[in-house]
Amino acid sequence: MFHKILLSLLSALLLFFSWPPNGFSPIALVAFVPLFYLFKTLDKKREIFLYSFLTFLLWNFSTTYWIMHASFLGMILAVLVNSTLKSIVILISFYIKKKFDLKRAWWALLCFWLTFEYIHLNWDLTWPWLHLGNVFSSQVNLIQWYEYTGILGGTFWVLIANLFIVQAISIKYYRYASFLVVLFPLIISFLIKNEPIPKKKLNFVVVQPNVDPYFEKFDKFSESEQLDNFLELAKSKIDNTTDYLIGPETALVKEIWESKVDQANSIKKLKDLIKLYPNLKIILGATTVKVYDSKKTNTSRKFRNSTMYYDVFNSALQISKEDVQIYRKSKLVQGVEFIPFDKVLGWIDFLTIDLGGTSGSLGTQAERSVFTNKFQKVAPIICYESIYGEFISGFVRNGAEILTVITNDGWWKDTPGYQQHLQLSCLRAIETRRVLVRSANTGISAFISQNGQIMESTNWDEAIVISKQMPTFSKITFYVKYGDYIGRISSFLSVLFICFLIAKRK
Repeated sequence: MFHKILLSLLSALLLFFSWPPNGFSPIALVAFVPLFYLFKTLDKKREIFLYSFLTFLLWNFSTTYWIMHASFLGMILAVLVNSTLKSIVILISFYIKKKFDLKRAWWALLCFWLTFEYIHLNWDLTWPWLHLGNVFSSQVNLIQWYEYTGILGGTFWVLIANLFIVQAISIKYYRYASFLVVLFPLIISFLIKNEPIPKKKLNFVVVQPNVDPYFEKFDKFSESEQLDNFLELAKSKIDNTTDYLIGPETALVKEIWESKVDQANSIKKLKDLIKLYPNLKIILGATTVKVYDSKKTNTSRKFRNSTMYYDVFNSALQISKEDVQIYRKSKLVQGVEFIPFDKVLGWIDFLTIDLGGTSGSLGTQAERSVFTNKFQKVAPIICYESIYGEFISGFVRNGAEILTVITNDGWWKDTPGYQQHLQLSCLRAIETRRVLVRSANTGISAFISQNGQIMESTNWDEAIVISKQMPTFSKITFYVKYGDYIGRISSFLSVLFICFLIAKRK
């Protein structure tokens, strides 16, 4: 029993040492070998579940413990739920081994894991932070082929490499095949030459105001004080050549009524700046409110003593001399911005965590609308949305030539959380072959190339302004066109495996 626990712990340790921001990602290509060796040699279903759970529990906690700074209960639930779901994937694959053979069980495990990650990108309990394909976000030179596969291609590589290596322990043929499985994607990545001709170049100024979200943003400083500070920082870099000024999520604290957006004092102040620089467009975050004459959405709430309803949104605004455009965040954070499975659990909406500003079950919008002007289209990505590849590809299919991410990132304190969040944006740049401009309230703000390389970035906990000229591109990648097709194919194959298992039982 002791050596089994050691093998389980070894897999957890290897996964930890492979994980961003400080890990060496190629370690992931062997990290599952101890656990898969247990899978191969054990006979009892209970044992494989428990040892798998131990591995995933330690891995999840060691890499995402920082959630506790926002919510201790949220961290516990995230770690327990993800560890359990991953262990169930191993357990179902183990059933295939018991009913058929090890070879089919390996293929089933591959399909089931990819299916799990695909579902985990799209259902209400979504939390894809630890999807295996994310492990390479700190070594993007290894995965330039993500423009064809997205992160599920990286997950496939990690799993297939571990499966071949564990088989190589006892079967000589797999020793040679393992080298090919590990090296082939590396060779492909280094052979890919991505040097498209830019459509045009734009000048960006990014403000990182560095306002503490716990003690300053919603309590200590008024919206007027924060906006004045934001403008003072921006003016140190803006000139007549600046095309875009980018500010962070919830840069504007006071709620803005969408029907009266031009009348908001904050919008008037920002438009005063645009009068000095007529070509300037400003993109930043705000809380907006939309009013309805009836209950139009599941999230809309009724005004007290009125027949009218309203929705609250975590929004991005583009302010220009022509108009104010609004995009409403659509991938929301569970327990903070919405309650999962609201038709069943909607009655516990009052339990949502109040992190100041935008909390409770917020509204969303169905389409990935982009900010437009006469010459270009920009994707307004808000915080948590930036970890979803297929979701972001919707902006590009709708014409986005450049990606912007506005976020807060101060909730997690000075931990690996905000660093991991930044590096996940590097994957979005590769998948879409778009440069990415990122503004964070507390850090890290950055400019990222279409190859996923961080060209310039800020430090944590500093008020600063950075500027850079960035190219725009119009190429549509294979991944943007077809999305997470690997997940859909795996889901189909998983259903077949389940059908075979049911038929075998009967």
